[in-house]
Amino acid sequence: MSLRPIYLDNNATTPVHPEVVEVIARCMRDGFANPGSRHVAGRRARVILEDARETIARILGADPAEVIFTSGGTESSNQAIFGLTSGRPGVIVLTAGEHPATAESCKALLQRGFRFHTLPVDARGLLRPDAFAEIPWSEVRLVSVILAHNETGVIQDLCALSAMCQEHRVPLHVDAVQAVGKIPVHFGQLGATALSLGAHKFQGPRGIGALLVRHGVKLTPWMFGGHQEQDRRPGTEAVPLIAGMARALEIWESEQAERTARLTQMRDALEVGLQRLCAPVVINGAGAPRLPNTLNISFPSCDGEAVLVALDLQQVCCSLGSTCASGAAEPAPSLVAMGCPPEVYRSAVRFSVGPENTEAEIEEAMVRIARVIAQARSQAT
Repeated sequence: MSLRPIYLDNNATTPVHPEVVEVIARCMRDGFANPGSRHVAGRRARVILEDARETIARILGADPAEVIFTSGGTESSNQAIFGLTSGRPGVIVLTAGEHPATAESCKALLQRGFRFHTLPVDARGLLRPDAFAEIPWSEVRLVSVILAHNETGVIQDLCALSAMCQEHRVPLHVDAVQAVGKIPVHFGQLGATALSLGAHKFQGPRGIGALLVRHGVKLTPWMFGGHQEQDRRPGTEAVPLIAGMARALEIWESEQAERTARLTQMRDALEVGLQRLCAPVVINGAGAPRLPNTLNISFPSCDGEAVLVALDLQQVCCSLGSTCASGAAEPAPSLVAMGCPPEVYRSAVRFSVGPENTEAEIEEAMVRIARVIAQARSQAT
């Protein structure tokens, strides 16, 4: 009898919510026109577009004029990083273990004479506030930090860093791609200059995201064409996908308390079960605030790549960390930054549950994972 797939890779992408699919299909029928067209069909599409903008802004604590639509989180982060560093070169401050969308964008700026200053994290993956005093503020042109880590789920408290950025008048970009739609995010309260998000992380469609940019901030465009999105992001807006993103965020908002409790319960059940069935294990990020759905766990004496292949054969869908970096031979940057020894970061696997998972699936996943780990350890001895 063939095994039923168990999907535990919701940090990579989520299944699109059925209501979102319906919204997209309806919009493709009724709001197909170019929202920039000056006729009745175009105005109908424009109304859908601006209603979605207002919905997203309200839920995320922003003004509608601060919402710029993009193709997703990667483009949003690229746009923020390049758009906020168009002046003279200087220092870019990053947290250790950043997502590739941020890290690779910043590497490109090295060719323009920029330099890096990396903020260290502790063994739990949390920023060390004592290190903020070492930031060369007079030379800093941009601070970019990840709010909730895609690999470990660790959530940063950015209050102190945000306050220092405001004091020194340095722009702060927050990568909230994994946070939005999983935990409350309020743009105004964060004190950020710009914030990135992507719809497919919270049951919305792929190919759409947004960049929130604070009022009055100059953001130099890095794409050229039409005058859409306040001259900041040219190209005809993908109205059906934008409407779908807004609806996905609305659904999360309406189910937030129940969903958070349920995801946390399933994540914790999986964590406790694997600690019992697969000891010894290491919970990466333990003791830090984490996303309710994310479990990064290491199985010492196992090889993470081999475990991932074996789990795939057992129809358990998971990952080693950032899907944007899959195929890379390097260990997860976040675990290295946390000071994890090689036997920990080389055996780490990320499980991320979602709203469509069931308690029965979690129980079955434990059995399959335990079987794989036992076999891997027996082969290693």
